[in-house]
Amino acid sequence: MAKGLYYYIKQAWKKPDEKVLRERMIEWRKDEVFTRVEKPLRLDRARSLGYKDKKGFVVIRIRVQRGGHKRPRPNKGRRGKRLHINKNLKMSYKWIAEERVSKKFSNLEVLNSYQVGKDGMNYFYEVICVDPSRAEIKNDKTINWITKPQNQNRPERGITSAGKRSRGLRNKSPTSKVRPSVRAGMGRGK
Repeated sequence: MAKGLYYYIKQAWKKPDEKVLRERMIEWRKDEVFTRVEKPLRLDRARSLGYKDKKGFVVIRIRVQRGGHKRPRPNKGRRGKRLHINKNLKMSYKWIAEERVSKKFSNLEVLNSYQVGKDGMNYFYEVICVDPSRAEIKNDKTINWITKPQNQNRPERGITSAGKRSRGLRNKSPTSKVRPSVRAGMGRGK
């Protein structure tokens, strides 16, 4: 059975060339936090997440710092509640990256994202965005759902794939209290 191009790209990314990736990340660290790229680095992943090489699709590489999300320590006043500094976010780094891109590029809607690398300090993601005002997007039946008002600001509302995963919405158990939201489920019984 003959295998296509995307299969071989996927296999190459399972064990990437570490030397080339390291050199790339050294360059990416010198770049801005948000960098618009012409073509996606992982073409197979981008295509599987809905990317098309046409006007209206934009790919943005973002750098997100790794490490604990710490609270600032209070200068005065002793209270046990205030002294713990490690803050475990319920948001994944991917969701944080999507949200930051959405806030920076407010005219675009975030479709999806994928990781392209990580080093000791940063995660690097490529976020696929769509310009809902373009005619090419409005006329494309596979993607014109994103132009509707209910699909605005998707990362901020946690309805991208990364957001849904962090919110625990991949599991459709009738007993879990994550639907319609965690806060709504708090008041409910079984």
